[in-house]
Amino acid sequence: MALGLLGILVSLALLITLAYRGVTIVVAAPLSALVAMLFSGAPILANYTEIFMPALANFIGQYFPMFLTGAIFGKLMTMAGYATDIARVVTRWLGPKRALLATVLTTALLTYGGISVFVVVFVMFPLARELFRAADIPRRLIPGAIAHGMLTFTMTALPGSPQVQNIIPGQAFQTTTFAAPGLGILGGTFIFILGMLWLEHRKRQLTARGEHFADPTALELRSGAGADIGAGAAAMSVGDGSSSRGSAGSSAGQTRTSPGPGATTAHDNGTGNGTDSGNTSDSASPARPATPGMLTPPNHVFPFIPVLLVFLINFGCTMVLFPLMDWGYLQDERYGGIGLGDRAGAWAVLTALAGAILAILAMNARHLRWILQGITDGARNALLPIFNTASEVGYGAVVASLAAFALIREGIFGVSENALVASAVSTSTISAVTGSASGGMTIALNALGEELRDLAVDQGISLEAMHRITAMASGGLDSMPHNGAVITLIIVCGMTHRESYKDVGVVSLVIPVLVTAALIPLVLAVGSF
Repeated sequence: MALGLLGILVSLALLITLAYRGVTIVVAAPLSALVAMLFSGAPILANYTEIFMPALANFIGQYFPMFLTGAIFGKLMTMAGYATDIARVVTRWLGPKRALLATVLTTALLTYGGISVFVVVFVMFPLARELFRAADIPRRLIPGAIAHGMLTFTMTALPGSPQVQNIIPGQAFQTTTFAAPGLGILGGTFIFILGMLWLEHRKRQLTARGEHFADPTALELRSGAGADIGAGAAAMSVGDGSSSRGSAGSSAGQTRTSPGPGATTAHDNGTGNGTDSGNTSDSASPARPATPGMLTPPNHVFPFIPVLLVFLINFGCTMVLFPLMDWGYLQDERYGGIGLGDRAGAWAVLTALAGAILAILAMNARHLRWILQGITDGARNALLPIFNTASEVGYGAVVASLAAFALIREGIFGVSENALVASAVSTSTISAVTGSASGGMTIALNALGEELRDLAVDQGISLEAMHRITAMASGGLDSMPHNGAVITLIIVCGMTHRESYKDVGVVSLVIPVLVTAALIPLVLAVGSF
């Protein structure tokens, strides 16, 4: 048993190392599972074909529709120019003097609207860069500001978030994405406020040290001025969306398309109005970078319509439409004998994203032939992210099947026999190891979900509170340095971990963990709300 436990720890170390070195999880996960099996003396082929692959296939079967529609939605929002226009409008309202707040709020709006973290990164970096330059804020804070808007309160805390981290708990606890709304809003508000206080503190601290936007970054010291723009462009052109943080629309937006009809194009004309690598001219207007392969919206209202539709359709289906419909046929054996509670959250988000996609196509009917390319590109972009996360789930299933895992299970429940605490601890721990909120949460709930649900019912703990705390717990310790989304964000912004991870870690790891830990005794004292 001790040797088997050692094997699990060695396999986890291998998984972290391979992920940090950029090895795709599709390869790293089965290799790490192999190490655990060898130490435990478990049959290799049987575990791979009868445990690893079924767990992988089950995750894809459950969540691929959300990854697919989310990726297509994000791609179409980019091609239609809507994502960039939303960012420009919000940043123009707040102005460069509030560059940090403008960056966080714009990123949060895009993420809560259902746009994938990868689309958000590529949209927000050039805009944030110009805002920070105008406000003379050190560039090392850009990744922290973007991370605060997309990897924290909008991903797991706010009720109704269409991100997959808010969908997964619903499958285990038969809840919806709007579970425990008051708890989510309270937690999200505290995360937002504390994160902004930290970023503002860091801005004052760095400014007092004499740091400025124009100070060369580590990348620029190696490669020359403007290298951060080049890094972002390179990441966009070669990015594979390999993050296993796993938003519902992971990695949409990195496939390049030729400029379509009415598209805005950029040219390096020497005046600072282009977007080519190395252009750092001050003549570029803040938050107005030209982007190839993108339409120009006819007004500033159209871009907000799909985002608003995602929320309204999700809310309407969850609270009004679905409860009014007759779902008795789901008890039929061919549908697995499920109930509405098993799928309501996922179906509502799926319907909302599909409705938003149709709205984008309708509003761009004149350019329909060109913008339809986004459906193909988005579908392609959905494949690797879901296989990455599903591979981690397969790895977790193998580990959970080993005899040594009983020691880990006992350790988790040894921390506390309270269902809420046990769920938060198990989800946080596994998310930290895998560097994935969605992967870690799925592994934890697959292994312990039924036991946690039964325990919560016996202890009188609301399943809606279980949903919200579990989701928030997944979005804390997952932001370790080897997290795929964190690595991509820092690379796209042209920074290094040494320069920017401290701030990313505080806003997306330390603060969410502290707020989640503080909410648990509150829930136990007053219940869910």
